[in-house]
Amino acid sequence: MNLIVDVGNTLVKFAVYQKTDLVHKVSFELSEFNLSLGNIKNSFPKIKYAIVSSVGQLSKNHIETLKENFNVLELNSKTKLPFGNLYKTPSTLGVDRMALVSASIYHFPDKNVLIIDAGTCITYDFITSENEYLGGAISPGIRLRYKSLNNLTANLPLLDTEKPENIIGNTTETSIHSGVVFGICKEIDGIIDQYKGNYPDLTIILTGGDANFLSNQLKNGIFANSNFLLDGLNFILDYNSK
Repeated sequence: MNLIVDVGNTLVKFAVYQKTDLVHKVSFELSEFNLSLGNIKNSFPKIKYAIVSSVGQLSKNHIETLKENFNVLELNSKTKLPFGNLYKTPSTLGVDRMALVSASIYHFPDKNVLIIDAGTCITYDFITSENEYLGGAISPGIRLRYKSLNNLTANLPLLDTEKPENIIGNTTETSIHSGVVFGICKEIDGIIDQYKGNYPDLTIILTGGDANFLSNQLKNGIFANSNFLLDGLNFILDYNSK
């Protein structure tokens, strides 16, 4: 059994895989790391291998605790990956993006795939049918856009995410919702259309914390998969165990 440790900007995720099957998943704050790890060990004593993907702040003590219990692979720019990496600065490529691209190879081999991860940031990653990763784009996610309007202006309020009813906002609040949500949807659809102009047989994946909120508001057909990154990490772990 494999343990996937995904440390994001806000939460930590533990996922347990029996070969390629996801059998357990839990999210928690970093302060609960040791408690959650103890629960995982008690519930799944057959776990032998673990992979750590961290874009957040995981301490050396946390890493050492994992290594005391499992054979641990720390995902970084030197990790063997199942694709050709043509990114010009591979040492700066985020581990989350490595995992997403790996998941696309596992689920959609020999396809042109655009992976859109709608989280704190929205990342776009593209891999060709020849198994070559070319790169993509990074833009602010939904909450970042709401927060920036509040933080960087004197009078605009901080709002909770809400689907706008009309593109024409008739109050400050509805105008913000329209600008943020419709703006993101038009951005995503526009980028998809541009990729399709070059790759008509494009497969599109939407994942991340805001995937469900956005999926029904986009004009383009997509595959929504909330566990896509976790699948990719499990695939990388198995790929490095051969």
